[in-house]
Amino acid sequence: MTAPSSFSDTAPTRPVVRMKPKSNARAIRHGFPWVYDNELVTDRRTRKLAPGTLAVLEDEARQPLGLVSINPGSRIACRMLDRDPAVQLDVNWFALKLQRAMEMRERLFEAPFYRLVHAEADGLPGVVIDRFGDACVVQPNAAWAEALLVELTEALVQVTGVTTVIKNASGRTRGLEGLDDVNAVLRGEAPEAPVHVPMNGATYMADLTGGQKTGLFYDQRPNHAFAAGLVGAGSEVLDVFAHVGGFGLAMLAGGAARALSVDGSAAALALAQQGAEASGFTDRFATRQGDAFDVLTSLGEEGAQFDVVICDPPAFAPSKKALDAGLRAYERVARLAAPLVKPGGYLGLCSCSHAADLSKFRGASARGIGRAGRQAQLIHTGFAGPDHPQLPQLAESGYLKSVFFRL
Repeated sequence: MTAPSSFSDTAPTRPVVRMKPKSNARAIRHGFPWVYDNELVTDRRTRKLAPGTLAVLEDEARQPLGLVSINPGSRIACRMLDRDPAVQLDVNWFALKLQRAMEMRERLFEAPFYRLVHAEADGLPGVVIDRFGDACVVQPNAAWAEALLVELTEALVQVTGVTTVIKNASGRTRGLEGLDDVNAVLRGEAPEAPVHVPMNGATYMADLTGGQKTGLFYDQRPNHAFAAGLVGAGSEVLDVFAHVGGFGLAMLAGGAARALSVDGSAAALALAQQGAEASGFTDRFATRQGDAFDVLTSLGEEGAQFDVVICDPPAFAPSKKALDAGLRAYERVARLAAPLVKPGGYLGLCSCSHAADLSKFRGASARGIGRAGRQAQLIHTGFAGPDHPQLPQLAESGYLKSVFFRL
């Protein structure tokens, strides 16, 4: 499959949209990247603009604030793209953004396996790009990026030299933007086999076309490393919601004696097993497929205990509406996991829900541990790695939290 046709844009004919009186234009000037639908003057003309249209944003006094993309049907009505309202979003514009992003990653990582672009924090709102050696997987999760995918792809190949570019359309926000869910190969050919990814002394398998999201979660890299530092030569460890072996393989690389990885996906566990084989951990690695809550319950009934237990579930609170239910789920995970930790052992709990801030997540985890009858010391709080930078003005960019307890 090929990329969609290029998006036509001419600066002199761009529409102008304006913020309402008493809306927070100051926040936009100070770096906040979004204008919500209730902050924008919406008339018949504005409502007819196609999602992804480039427009000049003005404050209530008609002073220009910059170039934005607009989506009249989205809660996020405008996304700030550039402070220069006349800038051309061509291949050169994308190349400059990508070059700046790659320079930082190349300084931080020895091998080209990292998140290359982390959306707003790298100046490309709604765009996620993960690099896997000679391949990149792009998630254009905003309408403007989908419309300019030809230019983005060309710039990506020019800057990185990759031979394969894959579009992943599985992002939840694409539906909110009115976009399709059709994956595509934009350049080169998709790998026929999983890509070997070296990380924290282990080898992970990334399925770039059939796996979850882009094929691998780079964000937990520093938390994998911290967990690896908790194990000793005889340590037995449990990795729940393991995906392709995340924490389990890292702890085996750190010297653990045995690791059990639990996940509901047979395909993910097969990749985890392949990663264990590629890492030389076959005889120390085991998997167990099933619903994580059911497996945690069964392990408790069996009297199983481990030196380190890690639980890294999917986002239980993907929105504010789901927050209360999500916090109850995080509490339940902690309550079921805590009894599986040997006295003096360690429990790591993770959340990728941006709606559950660190304080709320930590509180739910502590309640769960207390309900299990265990006492805990909070020894470490971890976040996403530096290839997932945070935009200081946008709390949502700091979605990942990991809390480690000694029980």
